[in-house]
Amino acid sequence: MTRHRGRKINHNLFLPLMSLNTSTTPDGRGVLVYNGELILLYTKNVVMSFDGNVQPYFKGKKEGCLYLTSHRIIFVSGNTGTPFRSFAMPFFGLQEGHVQALPDGNFGGEVKWKLSFPKGGCIDFGQALLAAVHLASRQRPSQAPPVYAPTAHATYAAAPPTYYEAPKGPYYGFQAPVHVFPDRPSEGNVYVFDTPPPYPGIAPAQPYTPGMPAPAYPTGSAPLPGYSQAPPPPQTYPLPSYENVPGNYQEAPPLPQKH
Repeated sequence: MTRHRGRKINHNLFLPLMSLNTSTTPDGRGVLVYNGELILLYTKNVVMSFDGNVQPYFKGKKEGCLYLTSHRIIFVSGNTGTPFRSFAMPFFGLQEGHVQALPDGNFGGEVKWKLSFPKGGCIDFGQALLAAVHLASRQRPSQAPPVYAPTAHATYAAAPPTYYEAPKGPYYGFQAPVHVFPDRPSEGNVYVFDTPPPYPGIAPAQPYTPGMPAPAYPTGSAPLPGYSQAPPPPQTYPLPSYENVPGNYQEAPPLPQKH
């Protein structure tokens, strides 16, 4: 597939759907994920910018790395000396423009965010994000409020090696374009909260026992670690195609509507 260079993903979202500076270690260098949240895609060549918000930490372009996990997208700034360190957007908040508050998000108001990929991969990432949002929407009961557990006092530890490995084959119907994003996070830069994800992701929610080690990526139809039976094989959904987008710096299409 052709790698489209310099294009941007633009979208209007309400800030209560997002959180600022909640996804990194205190020094801003390590990314924090939940117990059982898996890193599906990673790239270190992304620029993020914002419009429509006067708060100073949103001003200017932010260069850094981007994670697409089983539950959200996380942008981590490469400049740890600024007030802006990370920005996280759960999949459940990227549905149909719904406004759903995310407690302890560290800010409020509205913002228009932009992601650009100077070295290519915009279209591939946009397709992957659309597919992840669609699959995550199937795991949340209709009209149910999001579950949330504050992490202000949660403990975390260095992630096991399995958190640095790409999934083998489709993950609950999601196929990561690892041919476009072959990089993995640097060793020692991923840390795991003791608590499970507080909102739905691509995979069905699993029972959680405090103190259990974070699970590895399931391979094929193998059961998840700690569970005796594998879930049924998921249905794979085809990714939409945006091969014929004309010109440079085009906007990605709107997120899918729920039918």
